[in-house]
Amino acid sequence: MIVAPKRVDRRSFVKGLSTATVGLTSASLLASETDVESRIKRAVKFHMIKEELSVLDKFKLLKDLNFDGTEIHVTSKVDPREVSQAIEKTDVAVHGFLNSDKPDLIHAIDTAKYYGGTSVLVVAGRVDKTNRYDQVYQEQRDRIRKALPHAEKQNIHLLIENVWNGFLLSPIEMARFIDELDSPFAGSYFDVGNVVRFGWPEHWIRILNKRIIKLDIKEYSREKQLNKGLRKGFEVEIGEGDCDWPEIRIALKDIGYTTGWATAEVPGGDRRRLAEIAERMDRVLTYC
Repeated sequence: MIVAPKRVDRRSFVKGLSTATVGLTSASLLASETDVESRIKRAVKFHMIKEELSVLDKFKLLKDLNFDGTEIHVTSKVDPREVSQAIEKTDVAVHGFLNSDKPDLIHAIDTAKYYGGTSVLVVAGRVDKTNRYDQVYQEQRDRIRKALPHAEKQNIHLLIENVWNGFLLSPIEMARFIDELDSPFAGSYFDVGNVVRFGWPEHWIRILNKRIIKLDIKEYSREKQLNKGLRKGFEVEIGEGDCDWPEIRIALKDIGYTTGWATAEVPGGDRRRLAEIAERMDRVLTYC
């Protein structure tokens, strides 16, 4: 069970982070002592690791920082065999494959399966002046439906992410889109920070409910959006934006999301930076 802690002010939050070291934090030690099957698992995107290391050493770095896994992006230049060997030697999982808006879902499904993952992240089309909303809806629904039998055979979820693509702009519409795919292997890869510009993550969580299979973790600042520009809203650290994490944790508890994956999607860096990300994720998510 996820227990929502008492609210803390931002100054206290930042002060707490200032004591973090490059090594294991107290929260990370808690992570290591908690059964991985009984809590939300932590991950970062593989391309967030900016140190010049071999694939194996990057996985060892994640292991040292008590991350449970990572995800490989379709554009990442990695040798799949090296990744597979690193998984075996470290027990750090590649829990999913990030296919973005690339059209070849079959290859993405097979790649996720090869890595031992459970999902493919799918960006479902883009609506703009030349791509009509209703046409994109039908085309993307048909595209994903076509790939779902193979996904079911491989035991891989196709997860639609809420992104800034002018499409599926409300949780009710996203829920309907997923339901029309009519498969237990179709679901939501819910990005917490992406909805703050025009909504509240806790509302989306309760409406999408069991359709949420995985989480992306980032922040968004409405103040920066208004005063510095739309995408400047993302330039804020986890825990310092407008995500109401106590309410988000309560919503996750309400829908029974206590053992899935949560993956940071923020600017990465070296060991020190990744340790800070681990600390911030621990603080906003907490352990069961």
